[in-house]
Amino acid sequence: MIFLVAFLVVFNLLAPQCHGACAEVDSLTEAVAGEGFLLGCISCKRREEVSAQSTVDWHFKPPGEEEFRHIFHYDHPSAEILHEDFSDRLEWRGTKTSDIQIGAIYILNVTFNDTGMFRCSINRTLFLPQYDENVLVEKEVELTVVAVANRELTEVVSEIMMYVLIVVLQLWLAVVLIYCYKKISGEQEARDARKALKAQAG
Repeated sequence: MIFLVAFLVVFNLLAPQCHGACAEVDSLTEAVAGEGFLLGCISCKRREEVSAQSTVDWHFKPPGEEEFRHIFHYDHPSAEILHEDFSDRLEWRGTKTSDIQIGAIYILNVTFNDTGMFRCSINRTLFLPQYDENVLVEKEVELTVVAVANRELTEVVSEIMMYVLIVVLQLWLAVVLIYCYKKISGEQEARDARKALKAQAG
């Protein structure tokens, strides 16, 4: 697992310019009561050259219940906790731009009542030249809350590496977006200059 995460980080750093790198990593599923826990949710955009806008919703279903409760909504830059059971206990830890690929949230002070199924929904709108395309991606995390951590050392290290990977992905995406913006701006300036020269020559 550690080797895989390290490989993904290196791959992201070596990815071609103007093609945002993204690796989908599954969330961990065991939390310790009284501690914090990161609910991971990554959905890579398949067409990096296309601009997009996304919103993220999280739902929760306790054991024995059939219906999900809507607990969290993120629409950049606004985050909203929607259920009293999670009041003041959820923090946005995902992409901090309108083009969201990381939809992670952090649970503060985990309780045994947090055991159950969490569902992450990323609603993405791709702005294509001829039309807009809507894409819905859903991921589920079945969380178990325990009194004492019983994970092995390798699993703990894997969790730390997932945090690192999320940070690296966010930084890399920001760098790619800045580079692409400058490149597109430069090409536009060059086209404008060529048009001006042609106009003067004509």
